[in-house]
Amino acid sequence: MEFDRIGDHEPVVVDDERREAAVVAPVVSSDEESILFTKRADHLQDHPGQMSFPGGGREPEDADLLQTALREANEEIGLDPRAANVVGRLDDIRTVTHYSVRPFVARIPERDYVPNDQEVAEIVCLSVAALTDLDNYESEQRDHPHYGEIRLHFFYADGYTVWGATARMLVQLLELGTDWQAPPEPDRYAGPDDDLPPRVRDEVE
Repeated sequence: MEFDRIGDHEPVVVDDERREAAVVAPVVSSDEESILFTKRADHLQDHPGQMSFPGGGREPEDADLLQTALREANEEIGLDPRAANVVGRLDDIRTVTHYSVRPFVARIPERDYVPNDQEVAEIVCLSVAALTDLDNYESEQRDHPHYGEIRLHFFYADGYTVWGATARMLVQLLELGTDWQAPPEPDRYAGPDDDLPPRVRDEVE
Protein backbone atom coordinates (compact mmCIF):
# COMPACT_ATOMS: atom_id res chain seq x y z
CA MET A 1 0.00 0.00 0.00
CA GLU A 2 1.08 3.58 -0.61
CA PHE A 3 -0.24 5.35 2.46
CA ASP A 4 3.03 7.26 2.81
CA ARG A 5 2.27 9.13 -0.42
CA ILE A 6 -0.57 10.90 1.41
CA GLY A 7 2.13 13.33 2.49
CA ASP A 8 2.12 14.66 -1.07
CA HIS A 9 -1.57 15.61 -0.82
CA GLU A 10 -2.40 19.30 -0.36
CA PRO A 11 -5.38 19.14 2.03
CA VAL A 12 -8.44 21.36 1.91
CA VAL A 13 -8.74 23.57 5.01
CA VAL A 14 -12.04 24.37 6.74
CA ASP A 15 -11.73 27.30 9.15
CA ASP A 16 -15.19 28.80 9.39
CA GLU A 17 -16.93 26.40 11.78
CA ARG A 18 -17.30 27.47 15.39
CA ARG A 19 -15.59 24.39 16.85
CA GLU A 20 -12.38 22.57 15.90
CA ALA A 21 -11.52 18.89 16.28
CA ALA A 22 -8.88 16.49 15.01
CA VAL A 23 -8.55 12.74 14.60
CA VAL A 24 -5.88 10.20 13.85
CA ALA A 25 -6.64 7.83 10.97
CA PRO A 26 -4.39 4.99 12.14
CA VAL A 27 -2.90 2.54 9.64
CA VAL A 28 -1.69 -0.51 11.55
CA SER A 29 1.60 -1.75 10.13
CA SER A 30 1.61 -5.54 9.80
CA ASP A 31 1.78 -8.24 7.12
CA GLU A 32 -1.87 -7.48 6.32
CA GLU A 33 -2.39 -3.76 6.74
CA SER A 34 -5.49 -2.68 8.61
CA ILE A 35 -7.09 0.53 9.78
CA LEU A 36 -7.98 1.06 13.41
CA PHE A 37 -11.38 2.41 14.43
CA THR A 38 -13.08 3.01 17.74
CA LYS A 39 -16.71 2.19 18.38
CA ARG A 40 -18.09 5.11 20.33
CA ALA A 41 -19.68 4.42 23.70
CA ASP A 42 -23.47 4.30 23.69
CA HIS A 43 -23.84 7.01 26.34
CA LEU A 44 -22.01 9.71 24.35
CA GLN A 45 -24.13 12.64 23.21
CA ASP A 46 -22.68 12.85 19.68
CA HIS A 47 -22.81 9.81 17.35
CA PRO A 48 -23.19 7.12 20.05
CA GLY A 49 -22.33 3.60 18.94
CA GLN A 50 -20.85 4.70 15.63
CA MET A 51 -17.46 3.73 14.26
CA SER A 52 -14.97 6.57 14.31
CA PHE A 53 -11.30 7.42 14.29
CA PRO A 54 -9.67 8.28 17.63
CA GLY A 55 -9.87 12.02 18.22
CA GLY A 56 -11.91 14.83 19.64
CA GLY A 57 -12.28 18.54 20.23
CA ARG A 58 -9.41 20.97 20.51
CA GLU A 59 -8.60 22.14 24.04
CA PRO A 60 -7.11 25.56 24.89
CA GLU A 61 -3.82 23.97 25.95
CA ASP A 62 -3.32 22.22 22.59
CA ALA A 63 -0.58 23.96 20.62
CA ASP A 64 -2.14 22.86 17.33
CA LEU A 65 -4.58 20.35 15.89
CA LEU A 66 -1.93 17.65 15.55
CA GLN A 67 -1.43 17.83 19.30
CA THR A 68 -5.22 17.58 19.69
CA ALA A 69 -5.35 14.43 17.57
CA LEU A 70 -2.44 12.73 19.34
CA ARG A 71 -3.64 13.72 22.82
CA GLU A 72 -7.11 12.37 22.13
CA ALA A 73 -5.75 9.14 20.62
CA ASN A 74 -3.63 8.64 23.71
CA GLU A 75 -6.66 9.23 25.95
CA GLU A 76 -9.02 7.01 23.96
CA ILE A 77 -6.87 4.01 22.99
CA GLY A 78 -3.54 4.45 24.80
CA LEU A 79 -1.55 5.32 21.66
CA ASP A 80 1.83 6.75 22.65
CA PRO A 81 2.26 9.92 20.53
CA ARG A 82 5.90 8.96 19.98
CA ALA A 83 4.76 5.72 18.32
CA ALA A 84 2.58 7.50 15.76
CA ASN A 85 4.41 8.10 12.49
CA VAL A 86 2.31 10.86 10.94
CA VAL A 87 2.59 10.59 7.15
CA GLY A 88 0.16 13.31 6.04
CA ARG A 89 -3.26 14.88 6.28
CA LEU A 90 -6.62 14.40 4.64
CA ASP A 91 -9.01 17.22 3.78
CA ASP A 92 -10.71 18.95 6.69
CA ILE A 93 -14.40 18.10 6.84
CA ARG A 94 -17.49 19.67 8.33
CA THR A 95 -19.81 17.68 10.57
CA VAL A 96 -23.50 18.05 11.33
CA THR A 97 -22.48 19.02 14.88
CA HIS A 98 -20.74 22.15 13.49
CA TYR A 99 -17.17 20.98 13.90
CA SER A 100 -14.36 21.30 11.42
CA VAL A 101 -12.41 18.06 11.75
CA ARG A 102 -8.79 17.70 10.66
CA PRO A 103 -7.73 14.07 9.96
CA PHE A 104 -4.06 13.12 10.36
CA VAL A 105 -2.92 9.82 8.82
CA ALA A 106 -0.41 7.93 10.94
CA ARG A 107 1.23 4.54 10.81
CA ILE A 108 1.05 2.88 14.21
CA PRO A 109 2.55 -0.37 15.50
CA GLU A 110 0.56 -3.59 15.73
CA ARG A 111 -0.15 -4.13 19.43
CA ASP A 112 -3.01 -4.34 21.89
CA TYR A 113 -4.60 -0.95 22.47
CA VAL A 114 -6.72 -0.29 25.54
CA PRO A 115 -10.08 1.49 25.18
CA ASN A 116 -11.03 4.30 27.53
CA ASP A 117 -14.37 3.00 28.82
CA GLN A 118 -15.72 6.53 29.26
CA GLU A 119 -15.57 7.15 25.52
CA VAL A 120 -14.84 3.92 23.66
CA ALA A 121 -16.92 0.75 23.66
CA GLU A 122 -14.53 -1.23 21.46
CA ILE A 123 -11.35 -0.93 19.40
CA VAL A 124 -11.64 -2.55 15.98
CA CYS A 125 -9.05 -3.13 13.26
CA LEU A 126 -10.53 -3.72 9.81
CA SER A 127 -8.31 -5.03 7.05
CA VAL A 128 -7.60 -2.78 4.08
CA ALA A 129 -8.43 -5.76 1.86
CA ALA A 130 -11.96 -5.94 3.29
CA LEU A 131 -12.50 -2.19 3.14
CA THR A 132 -11.45 -2.02 -0.52
CA ASP A 133 -13.66 -4.92 -1.58
CA LEU A 134 -16.49 -3.28 -3.53
CA ASP A 135 -18.83 -6.05 -2.36
CA ASN A 136 -18.50 -4.47 1.10
CA TYR A 137 -19.33 -0.93 -0.06
CA GLU A 138 -22.39 1.03 -1.09
CA SER A 139 -23.39 4.68 -1.27
CA GLU A 140 -26.44 6.84 -1.67
CA GLN A 141 -27.15 10.41 -2.69
CA ARG A 142 -29.60 12.27 -0.52
CA ASP A 143 -30.81 15.77 0.34
CA HIS A 144 -29.48 17.12 3.61
CA PRO A 145 -31.39 19.92 5.36
CA HIS A 146 -28.15 21.84 6.07
CA TYR A 147 -25.63 20.79 3.41
CA GLY A 148 -27.91 20.15 0.43
CA GLU A 149 -27.03 17.26 -1.86
CA ILE A 150 -24.56 14.90 -0.15
CA ARG A 151 -23.26 11.42 -0.85
CA LEU A 152 -23.29 8.98 2.05
CA HIS A 153 -20.78 6.12 2.04
CA PHE A 154 -21.19 2.79 3.84
CA PHE A 155 -18.43 0.22 4.42
CA TYR A 156 -19.33 -3.21 5.83
CA ALA A 157 -16.59 -5.44 7.23
CA ASP A 158 -16.45 -8.15 9.90
CA GLY A 159 -19.92 -7.26 11.16
CA TYR A 160 -19.17 -3.55 11.55
CA THR A 161 -20.47 -0.59 9.54
CA VAL A 162 -18.41 2.54 8.91
CA TRP A 163 -20.54 5.46 7.72
CA GLY A 164 -21.14 9.16 8.31
CA ALA A 165 -18.21 11.55 8.67
CA THR A 166 -15.76 8.71 9.31
CA ALA A 167 -16.72 7.05 6.03
CA ARG A 168 -16.16 10.34 4.19
CA MET A 169 -12.63 10.45 5.58
CA LEU A 170 -12.12 6.75 4.87
CA VAL A 171 -13.02 7.21 1.20
CA GLN A 172 -10.23 9.75 0.75
CA LEU A 173 -7.80 7.71 2.84
CA LEU A 174 -8.32 4.66 0.61
CA GLU A 175 -8.30 6.64 -2.63
CA LEU A 176 -4.99 8.32 -1.75
CA GLY A 177 -3.33 5.33 -0.12
CA THR A 178 -4.48 2.41 -2.30
CA ASP A 179 -5.67 1.71 -5.84
CA TRP A 180 -9.29 1.73 -4.66
CA GLN A 181 -11.68 4.33 -6.04
CA ALA A 182 -15.27 4.98 -5.05
CA PRO A 183 -17.62 4.21 -7.94
CA PRO A 184 -18.49 7.41 -9.83
CA GLU A 185 -22.23 7.01 -9.29
CA PRO A 186 -24.12 6.22 -6.06
CA ASP A 187 -26.07 3.00 -5.74
CA ARG A 188 -29.32 4.91 -5.17
CA TYR A 189 -30.91 8.29 -4.58
CA ALA A 190 -32.77 8.96 -1.34
CA GLY A 191 -34.94 11.73 -0.02
CA PRO A 192 -34.19 13.48 3.29
CA ASP A 193 -36.79 11.39 5.13
CA ASP A 194 -35.98 8.02 3.54
CA ASP A 195 -34.68 5.27 5.80
CA LEU A 196 -30.96 4.49 5.98
CA PRO A 197 -29.85 1.09 4.59
CA PRO A 198 -31.13 -1.81 6.75
CA ARG A 199 -27.73 -2.70 8.21
CA VAL A 200 -27.14 0.89 9.27
CA ARG A 201 -30.67 1.30 10.60
CA ASP A 202 -30.28 -1.80 12.76
CA GLU A 203 -27.05 -0.41 14.18
CA VAL A 204 -28.53 3.00 14.94
CA GLU A 205 -31.59 1.49 16.62
